Amino acid sequence: MCDTCGCNESPHHPHDHAHGHPPPVRTIAVQKSALALNQRIADQNRGWFRAKGLKVINLLSSPGSGKTTLLERTLREVPRCAAIVGDLQTENDAIRLRATGAPALQINTGATCHLDAHMVAHALADLPADGLTKLFIENVGNLVCPAAFDLGEAKRVVLLSVTEGEDKPLKYPVIFRHADLVVITKSDLADIVGFARDQALAAIRQVAPQAGILEVSAKTGAGLAAWYAWLAG
Repeated sequence: MCDTCGCNESPHHPHDHAHGHPPPVRTIAVQKSALALNQRIADQNRGWFRAKGLKVINLLSSPGSGKTTLLERTLREVPRCAAIVGDLQTENDAIRLRATGAPALQINTGATCHLDAHMVAHALADLPADGLTKLFIENVGNLVCPAAFDLGEAKRVVLLSVTEGEDKPLKYPVIFRHADLVVITKSDLADIVGFARDQALAAIRQVAPQAGILEVSAKTGAGLAAWYAWLAG
């Protein structure tokens, strides 16, 4: 019997593993190492933000939830804010946000489905931080990968569009579980798409009982006063 994996081959057989046994210990070790490095850089980012007097908000959601639209309106109506935007390719969102008059930097991640602390740290070299009070980091649209990576933010905000379905928090609990605030977006479309509001609220409260909940429409302005008050608080 093989001492390495317990299979019925000779212990002297070439262990190239046609048996298909995964190397879980090595995988876990590599992942822990990567997250530990990310955490160290995130803590350095956090110190930098505090020294600059910046409140940093990490915005997370699936693609198409309305992050950029909400941020676009926020940058127009809340002074002394800036944004860092993460996408796999293009500078489209940063261009939109710069049109508000606020500083906006683009990070292209290539094939990576999330921002990490090192990417953010690299972008900070180009951020005109003097005079700013808030920095929004618009993460890559994804409800899985970004959940594991601290960027040095003070608060995490997860967006849930009424067009996505009421059970998203139950399907992707980890990203909602660590939210400080859940923002239900595109509230002006709720009746049109048959959004089951009570079910959505119950799902959020089940997985993220600590999170505040706001309902907004960046198009009509509904709920934005409460959003701005939360930012000010």
